[in-house]
Amino acid sequence: MRPTVKPTPTPTSTSSAPPRPRAPAAPDRIAAAFARARAEERAALVTYVMAGDPDLATSEAMALACVEGGADLVELGIPFSDPIADGPTIQHAAERALASGTTLAGVLEVARALRARSAVPIALMGYLNPILAFGVDRFARAAARAGVDALIVPDLLPEEAEVLAPLGAHGIRTVFLLAPTSTPARIEAAARAASGFLYFVSVAGVTGAKRPVAAELGPLLAAVRARSPVPVVIGFGVSEPAQARALAPLADGVVVGSAIVARVAEKGARRARAERVRALVASLSRALRR
Repeated sequence: MRPTVKPTPTPTSTSSAPPRPRAPAAPDRIAAAFARARAEERAALVTYVMAGDPDLATSEAMALACVEGGADLVELGIPFSDPIADGPTIQHAAERALASGTTLAGVLEVARALRARSAVPIALMGYLNPILAFGVDRFARAAARAGVDALIVPDLLPEEAEVLAPLGAHGIRTVFLLAPTSTPARIEAAARAASGFLYFVSVAGVTGAKRPVAAELGPLLAAVRARSPVPVVIGFGVSEPAQARALAPLADGVVVGSAIVARVAEKGARRARAERVRALVASLSRALRR
């Protein structure tokens, strides 16, 4: 249901100077997406696509296929030459994207194109170095213009979040990672610093390397959710509908990345790749409707 727009009250001041217009608040599409999932009694589905893999146009089509398959939020990867948190599947995707000439400006164009066709929340996920090289202020302005909702930086500690302070002024939310080994102090720091959601890494290792075990993660996630004012999602190692279904009760959302990137890497025309991605995401979406 669309929100009711209230009429603006007539100013009572007799001053001849017109009231200064206020900049509209950035829409919180992330909060709305998680609220919608909660209302439907399910976990949100977060999908990941490497921007520029194997080229910008194809990655745009893959992101749109995720939306069509039922994704609640789309992460767009920023390719980087030293992806320390990523396993081989996403590392190779970053290599393909860089080989095709993908830059951070190109990633923002993919986000802009996706925003023009969908209201789904968009989070960029990448390492700090390219953002610093681009310029944090410049990045914040460009990301806001492109319709980006959040930024995930795996190699930035929540205690160092001040470096991303310019994002908030442009409505870009921040996301920090936690792991099974995170201390109570780190959990508290991440919960204070995050304004979009928290990303709980289900295994100690890189993306796609191991399979998470729900029984082991339950108490850990419960502790994180008890301290977090924002939604908590779980990712790394989730690749099949059965896994997503098992983890869904533990978190507000489930992230699937490497399995989607692997479908993109398979040979075939762009349309065939999009069909594979759409089918996988649809199966995951169905699994989360608990």
